[in-house]
Amino acid sequence: MIVTSRWPAVRVPDVPLPDHLLRAADERPDAPAVIDAATGRTVTYAQLRRDVRRCAVGLRRRGMRPGDVLAIVAPNSPEWLVACLGAMSAGGIVSGINPLYTAEEIAPQLRDNGARFLLTIPPFLPVVRAAAAGADIDVMVLGEAEGATPFAEVLTDGELPGGLVDPATDLALLPYSSGTTGLPKGVMLTHRAMVTNIEQMRAVMAPRPDDRAMAVAPFFHAVGLVVVAGVTLRAGGTIVTLPRFEVDAYLAAIEEHRVTVSVVVPPIILAMARHPAVARHDLSSLRLLGSGAAPLAAELQQECAARVGCPVGQGYGMTEAVAAIALFDASVPVVPGAVGELLPGVEARIVDVMTGADLGTGETGELLVRGPNLMRGYLGNPEATAATIDAEGWLHTGDLARFDAGGNLFVDDRLKELVKVKGLQVAPAELEAVLRAHPAVADAAVIPVPDERAGERPKAVVVAAGPVATAEIVAFVADRVAPHKRITEVAFVDAIPVSPSGKILRRLLVAQDRAGALPAGERAPDRPLAAR
Repeated sequence: MIVTSRWPAVRVPDVPLPDHLLRAADERPDAPAVIDAATGRTVTYAQLRRDVRRCAVGLRRRGMRPGDVLAIVAPNSPEWLVACLGAMSAGGIVSGINPLYTAEEIAPQLRDNGARFLLTIPPFLPVVRAAAAGADIDVMVLGEAEGATPFAEVLTDGELPGGLVDPATDLALLPYSSGTTGLPKGVMLTHRAMVTNIEQMRAVMAPRPDDRAMAVAPFFHAVGLVVVAGVTLRAGGTIVTLPRFEVDAYLAAIEEHRVTVSVVVPPIILAMARHPAVARHDLSSLRLLGSGAAPLAAELQQECAARVGCPVGQGYGMTEAVAAIALFDASVPVVPGAVGELLPGVEARIVDVMTGADLGTGETGELLVRGPNLMRGYLGNPEATAATIDAEGWLHTGDLARFDAGGNLFVDDRLKELVKVKGLQVAPAELEAVLRAHPAVADAAVIPVPDERAGERPKAVVVAAGPVATAEIVAFVADRVAPHKRITEVAFVDAIPVSPSGKILRRLLVAQDRAGALPAGERAPDRPLAAR
């Protein structure tokens, strides 16, 4: 059974993404487009369009040509958006990177996408330079630092040639996702797909020109860049940027700038529901809170709505679908626990995991989706692309889900193996590779365990090749990964369960862990060092 959206398909203009998002510069040139909450600095729509164009001209003069990649390793700021939209206007492709990543985590992404330009901030330069060692990358900084070009010097007046972008085929964004399994892969998103998804969300969210949307979700993530920044700019609203989430700073920014909309991840919903600081701030300007990127319990959703005094709704999406697949309709009462309804033009099926047969209303199976907002594929990885999007165009999400009679989507569990820490993806395969690099680890698996604050956190299941303490493994991993990927718990076992084809049976380990059957100890059994 194919489930369709109750909204009609949206009209998608044939324009590059920056042109689409900056239309308000004609209608409301003096209206605030971006406010930097950290400094109070305001950028109007006219100023934003001017700087985007100047950035595009400057990048062209520095050698950027259509198809070149600009990597951005920086926290949220108005300049992040200037650089992003400027590169896209010049025909370039933007690949955002978590600024908390280590050099060892950044380097594979730079190698994979062949980035020729990189924008960062001075404190991150040592890590960025280590990651880019040996590569011919033009490094720019927001501010000033020795050996790097200040981004302000890149902005240049001049003519920008036309015809640099074919929206239907040219890539605008290259985020990295682990998909349903494996290591992170470059997700190829065209200008057309991104414009489509923004128009799909606008049809459901009904954003207003007087909206002020909090951009605390990072711009390297689809929630921050597309759901918050993209939808808000297209509506002519105002984005309020924060470089990082801190409870008091976040609440103060909502109060000071009279923020009306905030789309966040579940840990922030938890803080809004229970943190004592909430009572010290006037949050009456909020008309809605959205939650995405990770599951949110219905009970917490209702608890937060009652405390803050505005609807709290959920959305569901994947990087492979630009950002959103389903969203809640703020014009009707929120259905607790549901992640919304299908966006316009999106189709879905629920299929039996074992047989692939279609299931009916209320039945749980794997969610398949199809629509005009899907990725072109994974960069340089046709095998992974074919495993994710079948010959009929159905994207296999790896999520177990169901629809109720009203078309509300509920996501019950995941077939895919990602761990979601504060809405950020953690690929078990990546951490397993790090663990196996330890000389006293013969084999390893990584599984998600529930965490009230983070949603989930990764737990290591280790087969020791010799005496090793939990603290040693924890420290070994912490030195090599970003903070959200760190292991805090280790279970020692005699063997990692695998399928006949050799794939780790993580679902079996998860079941054992939830049943209390996985041992945890401060030190692994003392045994001879095994051959690696």
